[in-house]
Amino acid sequence: MNRVSSSQGAISIFLLTIMLFVSGCGAEKTPHEVFLEGKTMGTTYHIKYFADDKSVDATKLQQQIDTQLKAVNQSMSTYIPDSEINTFNKLPANQVMPISEDFRAVVSESIRLGKSTKTLDVTMGPLIDLWGFGPDKKPTKRPSDEALAAMIEKIGVDKLNLTEQGLAKTVDGLELSFSATAKGYGIDKVAQLLESQNISNYMVEIGGELRIGGEKPNNQDWKIAIEQPDAPPGERKVHRVLAPGTNGIATSGDYRIFYKMDGETYTHLIDPVTGMPIKHDLVSVTVLHPSAMTADGLATALTVMGMDDAKAYAEKHDLPVYLMAKSDKGIVTYASTAFKPYL
Repeated sequence: MNRVSSSQGAISIFLLTIMLFVSGCGAEKTPHEVFLEGKTMGTTYHIKYFADDKSVDATKLQQQIDTQLKAVNQSMSTYIPDSEINTFNKLPANQVMPISEDFRAVVSESIRLGKSTKTLDVTMGPLIDLWGFGPDKKPTKRPSDEALAAMIEKIGVDKLNLTEQGLAKTVDGLELSFSATAKGYGIDKVAQLLESQNISNYMVEIGGELRIGGEKPNNQDWKIAIEQPDAPPGERKVHRVLAPGTNGIATSGDYRIFYKMDGETYTHLIDPVTGMPIKHDLVSVTVLHPSAMTADGLATALTVMGMDDAKAYAEKHDLPVYLMAKSDKGIVTYASTAFKPYL
């Protein structure tokens, strides 16, 4: 079953475009600069790296990348009927399913983030269905309070049982969706593959999420741009440029995807605690983390939290986070203590 739970791609594709422009400005062209691109996970990927020599065959490397990403997609895509995640979603309660290393890595981190943040829940599929979300769909009727309360009791990462033998659910009907972490994991896998080939200076992007390693030639930093969220319709402007270092980078926000129903404005993100679409002033969250998967999940979780709770969580966990929120005077920003060195 297909899930929709994040607008990160809509924001971060622009981030990538600006990044490619900025990173190319002033840099010496070398014969060892390589650019690869392709399709994966219903979107595109772009990879740029600088090699010390030509011992790595770029064509063979891309074949390895495609094979690796195909395996991740086969494991975690809800669009593939016989994927690993769909197989699990069809199982009854208390039946243990052996899982691949890739699946284990993503579900383990998703459970950890879910317990830590309370706002990232990879089991929210049935709740999303209750609201009527799906590809190109918008809810037409607000679920009743009774229906929401009943559904909330049936979801949650606490109802997943991960053991050495595999994964099980403790209630019937529980379904997984890794839309907030799978792309980031794919990026991490590609980065690991590059590093195994002694490629340490690279940029990997899938669907707008990024991971950067090392530097460009001449010890130049890679640079990316965060989008201005209140730019006029049809325009995209740079809010600020930063040097993220060797990190994964994820941006999430609600300012481009929303809908109205019964006179109320709703975003596409749902708070698993209340069962309701979020309604607050936080419009953009950028997270840096060594793991693109973790950055991906945290960006979604912090967006759901709202400005005050996101600030508190970032400081408590020493996370590099940049927040933007709407106010009567325009956009207000916040850079966590750990984020400021990257500005």
